[in-house]
Amino acid sequence: MKGRFSSHLFWGPHSPLSALSGIGLIIMASNRFAYGLICAGALIWVNGLTTLIYSAAHPIMPSRGKMVILLFLSAFLCGLFVLFTSLLSPLLILGTTFFLVLVPPWCLSSGFFETFESEDTIESVSRALLEGITLAGIIIAFSLIREPLGMGTLSLPGGAQGVTELFNFQDSNVNALFPARIISVSSGGLLLMGYITALYRYFREQNGGVSGG
Repeated sequence: MKGRFSSHLFWGPHSPLSALSGIGLIIMASNRFAYGLICAGALIWVNGLTTLIYSAAHPIMPSRGKMVILLFLSAFLCGLFVLFTSLLSPLLILGTTFFLVLVPPWCLSSGFFETFESEDTIESVSRALLEGITLAGIIIAFSLIREPLGMGTLSLPGGAQGVTELFNFQDSNVNALFPARIISVSSGGLLLMGYITALYRYFREQNGGVSGG
């Protein structure tokens, strides 16, 4: 785990845009800013608490079936997040559950637990939280591009319909930007993802192919 702790959160080999392990979450959760905020909360909640519980239970954790136990644990924590969110906004959770179920698989596919050793709990949890925040930040950044340009709106969680729109330009002269609306759908999100990933890898090489801190 020491190598992972020294790896840069954005330019390192374990960063979200490097491994693309969270591409499903990035595409689906960045459709709206409100959805991106909910996904960000789920990432931080699940990744942080899963690591905290696993750090405490690591001495008694069996070597065989470890990933199965972690999958059930992370899925349980994600279910709690969905439950708590549904109590605050039932309609919002109906529009986000279909991608929130991808949070536990991402938590495990990130490779964080495969190289886990008996490290300091605070250090382990801090690293897990930072990795979750990094992916959450990417999702929020994508949503701030896709929703205003693609839908002419910017939404926040809350309201009678589950989301509250801060503004809505759909009926104004935004029709002049009709070609940009494609980025609000999944195919457009993939195109945007491709361009940003290409730029990311270019600047990563300009930074000397950073693999460490």
